[in-house]
Amino acid sequence: MELIKKNIHMDRIKCQSAAQVTLEEDINVPDNKPDVGGIILHKAVIQIEEVKPTEDHVSVRGRLLFSVLYQTKDEGQMLVNIDGKIPFEEQLYMEGVQGTDAVTVKACLEDLTVGEINSRKLSVQALFTLKACVEELYDEEAPVDLFSEEEVCPLEFRKSNVNAAQIAIQKNDILRLKEEISMPQNYPNIFHILWEDVDLEGVTFKPMGESISVQGDIHIFVLYEGEGENTPIRFYENTIPFNRNLECSGSRDDMTGLITFEIGQKNLEVKPDFDGEERMLSLELVLDVSIKLYEEENISMVSDVYGVTREVECLEKEAACKQLLMRIAGKSKVSDRLKLEHSEERVLQVIHSRGEVVLDRTAITEEGILAEGTLNVQVLYITGDDIAPYRSVTGVLPFSYTLEVPDIRPEDEVKLLAETGPLQVVMVDSEEMDVKAVLDFQAICFRKQPVSLIKDLKITDLDTEKVNDLPGMVIYVAGAEDNLWNIGKKYYVPVDKIKEVNEMNSDEVHPGDKLLIVKGM
Repeated sequence: MELIKKNIHMDRIKCQSAAQVTLEEDINVPDNKPDVGGIILHKAVIQIEEVKPTEDHVSVRGRLLFSVLYQTKDEGQMLVNIDGKIPFEEQLYMEGVQGTDAVTVKACLEDLTVGEINSRKLSVQALFTLKACVEELYDEEAPVDLFSEEEVCPLEFRKSNVNAAQIAIQKNDILRLKEEISMPQNYPNIFHILWEDVDLEGVTFKPMGESISVQGDIHIFVLYEGEGENTPIRFYENTIPFNRNLECSGSRDDMTGLITFEIGQKNLEVKPDFDGEERMLSLELVLDVSIKLYEEENISMVSDVYGVTREVECLEKEAACKQLLMRIAGKSKVSDRLKLEHSEERVLQVIHSRGEVVLDRTAITEEGILAEGTLNVQVLYITGDDIAPYRSVTGVLPFSYTLEVPDIRPEDEVKLLAETGPLQVVMVDSEEMDVKAVLDFQAICFRKQPVSLIKDLKITDLDTEKVNDLPGMVIYVAGAEDNLWNIGKKYYVPVDKIKEVNEMNSDEVHPGDKLLIVKGM
């Protein structure tokens, strides 16, 4: 006699930790750059370079890569860009982590402030959160059948169905996006790029047969100095849709994906067109893609066993099967008014805006998944000031949104993603801008369903005294909690024999039913 078992492949979080980091450094303006007259724009990204786990600790080394666009101080003012980096090293306490664990670290930039100390020195302050996590794969052995030699030891067993979301594919991959953009004819040739913003919007991943379909939009903004004398600064903005397939062996379209990405590398260059003129933008993006694909399976497991001629004890272990509760998406509108500085200057045009979502809190409530945070907005605009026309304004728009998930529980596992959708900024008057944005949310919810797994059977001889005490024949009156299984188990009688003697066509037993039970039948 043996239990036939099937491995259920699952994943879980072994340990995780988070820490808030503050960076503050004074940056000298390079000697080859002119004096700073006023800061126009700034941006930054966190680059993780090295992650070293030790017992209960994780060392994270990286750097803050920042860019600053400023107006020069001297006569004939112009726009100048400075790029720089600030290294950091942080120790995170993470109980349970070992030196051999694969630790994933994500960084979220929450705030960036760039100030002017003097014309040759800038102050850069950044606040960001490091989130470290160790996930592990493991198997649970589920008994799915029973093999026994009936002549030696006839056994009765029953099954129950359990839904399991098994991890089918887990890997990291890269996706390269290359685009060449030709400037419109009415735009001057590009002499020098002063500022660029490249973002991805509305990116979706869909598992397909042996591949993953990736769709979305590349949003590009370029502020540049044109060729020739007295050529004004121009800006170019465009949205380019893309549709790619990422090879993924074993993928199927019925799988559920938990797929995320980060822009690992970005390169934007000016190249000559066929006529040799500097009118082409060559863009290359490298996306670091984290892939998890789950397959749902209804597993019929052996849940109980009893013997007819022997005593059988089920040796069980408590486990949990990961089940897909829901995959859900939602949108939330946020809006606010931004007050302008230097409002004495008439605003001619809003030329660029960008927004970044910062999730401050995620919680499970009675209604669903609560997401709270801010949308950090930066707007570039032109004023009527002929000497220094370029200005910017920043704003923080708070949001609170609930993705409705019926019957969700506090202990359920939730993965929530949030990104900025369409962002619209319009002038209200000379002192205010109206900001309207749509935030996109995606969430996947799992539930760990407790289950008892039979890991082995202990078979012993029947207790003769106990069997002899059972009546040779009895009319059994079924109670409210009775079924054929527990009746047969009580009297060491096969279920099929009970049905045969009582001429039953189904396993249903109702309270008050009378059943003839014959010992040894």
